[in-house]
Amino acid sequence: MSGEVCPVCDSRRVEGFLRRERVPVHQNIVAAAERAAVETPRGELDLAVCAACGFIFNRAFDPARMMYGEEYDNTQSCSPAFSRHMDDLVRRLVVGRGVRGARVVEVGCGRGLFLRKLVEFEGAGNTGHGFDPSYVGDEVTLGGRLRFERRYYDSECADVPADVVVCRHVIEHVPRPLALLGNVRKALANAPRARLFFETPCVEWILRNRVVWDFFYEHCSYFTAASLAVAFARAGFEVEGVSHVFGGQYLWLEARLPEGGARPEAPRDPGASARLAAEFARDERELVAGWRGRLRALRAAGGVALWGAGAKGVTFANLIDSGRGLVECVVDVNPAKQGCYVPGTGHPIVAPRDLPWRGVRTAVLMNPNYREENLRLLADAGLEVTLV
Repeated sequence: MSGEVCPVCDSRRVEGFLRRERVPVHQNIVAAAERAAVETPRGELDLAVCAACGFIFNRAFDPARMMYGEEYDNTQSCSPAFSRHMDDLVRRLVVGRGVRGARVVEVGCGRGLFLRKLVEFEGAGNTGHGFDPSYVGDEVTLGGRLRFERRYYDSECADVPADVVVCRHVIEHVPRPLALLGNVRKALANAPRARLFFETPCVEWILRNRVVWDFFYEHCSYFTAASLAVAFARAGFEVEGVSHVFGGQYLWLEARLPEGGARPEAPRDPGASARLAAEFARDERELVAGWRGRLRALRAAGGVALWGAGAKGVTFANLIDSGRGLVECVVDVNPAKQGCYVPGTGHPIVAPRDLPWRGVRTAVLMNPNYREENLRLLADAGLEVTLV
């Protein structure tokens, strides 16, 4: 990415604010061997903010480095809290937005769990068609009501009927968001009444809460509510609303194709992005040093683990403990990650039951939304581990 022009609004009022070198390009690759984890490919973060629309992006991102194959696993459904979030979104679509008897296309469906929930919702009568090159599973299921294809959704998919298009946690992985949205619009050439529902992280939540472990290579595009609306409007969609979900961490956008071919407009509103980005960059070194000091203090009472081997935990480990001198291991409830290693650092990924024999007395939780469920898990298992 050149970095000279904003990929969303074409403004040249772009300012760099944060650089990190030699970061793992993948946070969600499952590394079965420690050496492979340590030798993971690396790239550079060169984050810039657009002062015209508030969009934030990685100017050093190289899409050729990305490999979303079968070894890629960003499954979050092992968490009851995240499962409830998905159930809430499904209910919002079916009950609140009348997605019934609909032909639903999901762009970047992952392993298809969300789409399956939409199809299986009692009385909804939906059918589903998922697209994802990393999809693993049966291509046709539920008696033909649910289909999957291991490819991208683009203009060649115009023959796939669609009343609703859902796309969750994909657009942040795309360096040219308007190209993605343009392909979706072309794919809907024969579906002029289709509705769209997109979900993506909210960058203002990251900046305001100083979440230093939420900036990483896989995510090259970070949106505010306003910049997300601008992107959709410039791609030719009519935005019906953008709201915050999952405790404010995510944005949820609803849009449709405009009637009569009109070209919608969305006003550019940079909001507080530029100021928040500058404050974040100013404070990052102190925040990292503070976390290192806190981990050293916690180690005085015994071993320390990180809780969560997803993108947040992997980024935290690489940023705070690249030399593996402060953290014993990373714990995760996803069985597919247990017994594997953190990309970049090689920290072992373990099950909660393994914490006692590793001498872990404290676990640092990567996402506050999962606190209550993990406290219950520790209590039910009789594990004397303090959750920070």
